[in-house]
Amino acid sequence: QVQLAESGGGLVQAGGSLRLSCAASGRTFSGYAMGWFRQAPGKEREFVATISRSGVTVYYADTVKGRFTISRDNAKNTVYLQMNSLKPEDTAAYYCARAFNSIASMSGADYNSWGQGTQVTVSS
Repeated sequence: QVQLAESGGGLVQAGGSLRLSCAASGRTFSGYAMGWFRQAPGKEREFVATISRSGVTVYYADTVKGRFTISRDNAKNTVYLQMNSLKPEDTAAYYCARAFNSIASMSGADYNSWGQGTQVTVSS
């Protein structure tokens, strides 16, 4: 079972940037796709971004496309989410997750390991 630990969240003004990191334990990180999801208070969890095992294939939610960038460093067992031009509506707890396989997926049902989350708050 892989352990995932997110970091990098915090409070930022609208228009600012944050970089989230997700460190995975174990040797199996590089064989799997990874994803970022978020959940705002009173709302359902929603997909943010995903990256395939190789890093070649990435997908983004329309709400973050052009502002967020997902990347991974398999040597460091870490996946990143660079968030620029942040908006108040980006405020949420952000979770990284490991997929069942190497294929990037926008569905939470395709992920079987989840981190504890890191809070991102964007003030207006």
